[in-house]
Amino acid sequence: MDELKKLFLGSIIVGIVAGSLVTLYGILCKFFEYFFYGDFENINNWPIWYFYLIPTLSIFVVNLLIKFDSSVREYGVAEIAEMIKNGQIVLSVKSLILKILASTLSIASGFAVGNEGPSAAIGAMVSYQINKFLKLSQEKLEVLISVGAASGISAIFVSPITGIAFALENIAYKFFKDFATYIILGGMIAFSIAIYFLTPLSFEYASGKLLEWRYILSLFLFIPFITFFVFIYLFLNKRILDFLKEKFSNKKYDIIVFSLIGGFVIGSLMLISPYAVFSGHEVVEFLMNNKLHLPLILLILVVFLRIIASSVSIFANAVGGAFITLMSIGALSGYAFAEIMNLFNFNIEPFYFAAIGAAIFIGVNMKLPFTAVVLAVEITYDYNVVVPVGIGVAFVSHIMSYHFNLNKFMLFKTKGKE
Repeated sequence: MDELKKLFLGSIIVGIVAGSLVTLYGILCKFFEYFFYGDFENINNWPIWYFYLIPTLSIFVVNLLIKFDSSVREYGVAEIAEMIKNGQIVLSVKSLILKILASTLSIASGFAVGNEGPSAAIGAMVSYQINKFLKLSQEKLEVLISVGAASGISAIFVSPITGIAFALENIAYKFFKDFATYIILGGMIAFSIAIYFLTPLSFEYASGKLLEWRYILSLFLFIPFITFFVFIYLFLNKRILDFLKEKFSNKKYDIIVFSLIGGFVIGSLMLISPYAVFSGHEVVEFLMNNKLHLPLILLILVVFLRIIASSVSIFANAVGGAFITLMSIGALSGYAFAEIMNLFNFNIEPFYFAAIGAAIFIGVNMKLPFTAVVLAVEITYDYNVVVPVGIGVAFVSHIMSYHFNLNKFMLFKTKGKE
């Protein structure tokens, strides 16, 4: 069998296996979150000590798993592809199972990480294992890993086109011309499995192709507003991580340090507001569909609390991605902007800017502008969201490029800048 036939067969198998595993992983996250805390709306019924106990014990177990197997740690899909290429990492079935367990505990216990990153990594690991039977060349293996990443994202986000765009833009751009077909195949198969068991984000107020200029005009006031919060996120994320690493890095007692700091901060934030922790999926869904009404001051406060929660979650080695977490910060910022505008009688719906802010935030911070636009299309099917997202991502990315080199989850000063 020639390589292209193997790659075609591999794409089908990866789509089925990755779609099934990621769907199971998504269900496990929901099950354990409910097991730990019950209904999200009634979370405050638990005693205070319980909010500290669950995240502390969970992150302790997660760090033990990472000590046992370093590949359980959260890696970006591009990093995994590079490690495999250089022979620096072996993605075993054991690692796959442990990664699912570690990420499930991290997310369900309240840490501010999402399940999109681990889902992409699970897909990549599945591809690596299947290649043991296919024995593809190094170049084709990298394509199959892209198929796995697309399958994982398509399944967990229950959005096939977004998953495909993510893989193409994130790691497979150099294979786009010749191998996009296989990525599309795997992503669509994985989505077809997940759609029956997982719930996608949806925007209930779509007006389709009716473009209202009040949203386009308001966008040019929103651009400096959301740029400010992108800057705040990048600035605080870097400063918090640097502070924690400088003050609390202790290799001898690192597991205990990660557990105590992570458990204390996440537990404290959960007591202030449950919307400040967890992955942020509920926050995005509730704000986009006008199911959550927070006072303006609390909206702004939760933005800052989620930034803290995200930074501490990274420091504590919580296993999960930043995709949905970033979306939640953007959605909160967008909703707050509209509430401020309406104080001056602009008459714009906050849920529109929740959707716009969510997409712009991931597009800029993760350097995925095309994925951001595709996400806006697939979730909302509304030009009043899609057009502002496209314009907003371009403008905000350009503004931020004058001050920072944007890279995933980290902040680096541009050469020559103070």
